[in-house]
Amino acid sequence: MATSPALPLTGRDLSVPALAVTVVLWASAFVGIRAITDVLSPGPMALGRLLAGFVALTLVVRPWRYPIPRGRTLGLTIVYGIIWFGAYNVALNAGETHLDAGTAALVVNVGPILIALLAGWLLKEGFPKPLLAGMAVAFAGVALIAASTGGGEGVETASTVGVVLCLAAAVFYAVGALTQKPTLATVPAGMSVWMACGIGALVCLPCSPGLVDELGSAGTSDVLWLVYLGVFPTAIGFTTWAYAMRRLSAGQVASTTYLVPVVATGISWLLLDEVPAPLAFAGGALCLLGVGITRWRPRRTVPTPA
Repeated sequence: MATSPALPLTGRDLSVPALAVTVVLWASAFVGIRAITDVLSPGPMALGRLLAGFVALTLVVRPWRYPIPRGRTLGLTIVYGIIWFGAYNVALNAGETHLDAGTAALVVNVGPILIALLAGWLLKEGFPKPLLAGMAVAFAGVALIAASTGGGEGVETASTVGVVLCLAAAVFYAVGALTQKPTLATVPAGMSVWMACGIGALVCLPCSPGLVDELGSAGTSDVLWLVYLGVFPTAIGFTTWAYAMRRLSAGQVASTTYLVPVVATGISWLLLDEVPAPLAFAGGALCLLGVGITRWRPRRTVPTPA
């Protein structure tokens, strides 16, 4: 089976600024999705977003300059293109028809824990006690968020259905991130995202009649939001994510998304006047605490020489 040679790591490491860009753009995506859920349904919205990202990356990356990967790398690219760019977007869009942007971001942010869990199983990294304890705390937070949706203190559309859909999106996110990681050794970041956008768009292609119909009745601001989702959180945000993922571990990169719910809630409050219920904030704090526990490592004591 033919494999491409590994890409060298050259130039200055800009992983931290790249992740900062990813956090801001991904947080804004939750708000952008929420802003157009009344106009575009989940499947057509995902298709429009992926097509916009695909076109933008075609112009910038110029993929014809790079060889298409083969063998295992191509197989993994197809997998995360289907799961992360296709299924994740549809599930998240559907979830945000039932949840405000901040609450959706809080639920999806259990993804780093799922990444650690899958890494323990698939990559044989084991299941240390902090991982198991953190998972229990985080999922208690998710349960609290789900309970908050029935209290009438959040947005009118908040429901447990939205929590379940966003949990599904978190699973797709975790699987996609772990699947993408090994491909980045031989595929440039922009090329990786370009291929995934194309694969995700093919998965969502049956929604094209719905996209045409719904865009016909959409306003200018709705179309601009859709283009924004494709160009910024998708084309740019996923490329900066892939850039950092190639240089850091999956756990280190995923841990930076702890900040996404905070940023998403702030943007949602400013632009949409939506704030999660108080109980959802408490649940979100538990989620973040749980993720932090999974990353905890005891200090090793160095014996004092006699």
